[in-house]
Amino acid sequence: MALVERAFLARPAPVVAPLLLNRLLVGADGRVGRIIEVEAYDGATDPASHAFRGPTPRNLVMFGPAGHLYVYFSYGVHWCANVVTGEEGAGNAVLLRALDPIAGVDAMRAARWRTQKRQIDRDLCRGPGRLTQAMGIDGTLDGVDLCDPAAPVCLASDGVPPPAEPAVTTRVGLSVATDTPWRWTVPGHPGVSPGPVRRQEQHP
Repeated sequence: MALVERAFLARPAPVVAPLLLNRLLVGADGRVGRIIEVEAYDGATDPASHAFRGPTPRNLVMFGPAGHLYVYFSYGVHWCANVVTGEEGAGNAVLLRALDPIAGVDAMRAARWRTQKRQIDRDLCRGPGRLTQAMGIDGTLDGVDLCDPAAPVCLASDGVPPPAEPAVTTRVGLSVATDTPWRWTVPGHPGVSPGPVRRQEQHP
């Protein structure tokens, strides 16, 4: 297993996002999930992005170097985890929407079942809030360097390539930029959020 290099991530979010499919999110305590669903957010060009109106104390990590983790609290309910991409100052990030649990599944179950006693493994990391809870990610990890092997969570590859033809749809739960097709998934994976899927002919 090799860490994902920063140079790989230092490209626009819509380019990097589908290439993150099948990469691994690795926790220091042995929890590992394979990335199966992502969304791209493209800074100042994207009205759905937290970075659209420029840097704030909340989104400052998005404007830093690629490869860092941007964590924010969503709707006062759950944490969301994003991989910062692009050049420094661009405000690009890829939201991690779902993982396929690979290792440390007992720890994921323990983290999830504190609030949901009837959870099934398919749903452990299905959706951004479940993902962060299962992986033990919260606001204390905002800004962590995912390219650092000593970090509490990092981004890695075990040689499994991204899908040759990832499924693509518009992003989930937005009120602006609702027609932008920047959500990619591993086709047919049962851990992906439900929704209509169409093929993408080219990157926007």
